[in-house]
Amino acid sequence: MNTPRPVRSSLLTVLLLTLASAVLAQEPLSTVEFYSPAVDRTMKYNIVLPAEYESSNERYPVLYLLHGLTQNYTAWGGQGVPVYTGLFRDLIVVMPDVGNSWYINFAESGGGQKNNWEDHIIQDVVGHVDANYRTIARREGRAITGLSMGGFGGLSMGLRHPDMFVSIGSTSGAISYARDAARRLRGEAPPRRGGAAPQRSAEEQAAREARRNTPNPRIGIEGFSSQAERSQEGRPFVTAEQADAYDPFVLIHQVSAEQLPHIYLDSGTEDGLIRVAREFALVLFENDIPFDFMQMPGGHNGTYWTQSIGHIMSIQYEVMRRALGERPARAPRNR
Repeated sequence: MNTPRPVRSSLLTVLLLTLASAVLAQEPLSTVEFYSPAVDRTMKYNIVLPAEYESSNERYPVLYLLHGLTQNYTAWGGQGVPVYTGLFRDLIVVMPDVGNSWYINFAESGGGQKNNWEDHIIQDVVGHVDANYRTIARREGRAITGLSMGGFGGLSMGLRHPDMFVSIGSTSGAISYARDAARRLRGEAPPRRGGAAPQRSAEEQAAREARRNTPNPRIGIEGFSSQAERSQEGRPFVTAEQADAYDPFVLIHQVSAEQLPHIYLDSGTEDGLIRVAREFALVLFENDIPFDFMQMPGGHNGTYWTQSIGHIMSIQYEVMRRALGERPARAPRNR
């Protein structure tokens, strides 16, 4: 009667080892440099390809992950993306860079800059990826999401281009950015105030400016590697209507039910931005718009994003595969 116990123990050991191997699987991350006409710069993005990419002829769906304010294209690579990508045999993940631009085409650019950062993503990055990799280059094979500033970008660009992405998302998203700007431009809210500046000595101020102007060697983009260089000159919005055109709270009512992509939202319960995520979720509830929402313990930090990316990738991957007709459409009949 006791003989099955060693068998069960052996099977459990094999299962645990298999799971451990899967979790530890990590796909190599590569950096791609290319010229972007939309911003008239040489730019970079990171990409993770499936393990069997070089030995296969398959085409793959693509998930675009957008970074947050003051971050760059290397940010998601440190949040466990290569590890999670290793759990999928057939997914490409692309991590582009937009500096501190909020993923919009600026209404006015200064300093001789060309700040069409929405076009940089929608036209140049997606176009370069589709031209150089075996992607499923249509709506059903693309998803986009981002963190903080990138959460705003994922929803805003996804709703402005519903023909491009089958799933759009936000984690810890600053998704009221355009709405807040519109309210200030209409005089419905006071101008943004940064609060009282901390008292700094001349030496401290000089050190702060030096840090802001020091290139980050991890970025390695000529003329775009320090925070000073990555903070665009100009005005993102001149009129309230220009801000409305990027506002997810406005855009959600302008896309027909047939065109709407799948929507994913999450936030940490200790993150101040969870309020606006819940507000946007309420709009979706009230308008009978299907979506996925998750909240879990955590703040606005890398620890939270390293956990949330697992949810994001599994859900958006499944949405793409379903859209591609690779999942059952109905329950099988009983036999």
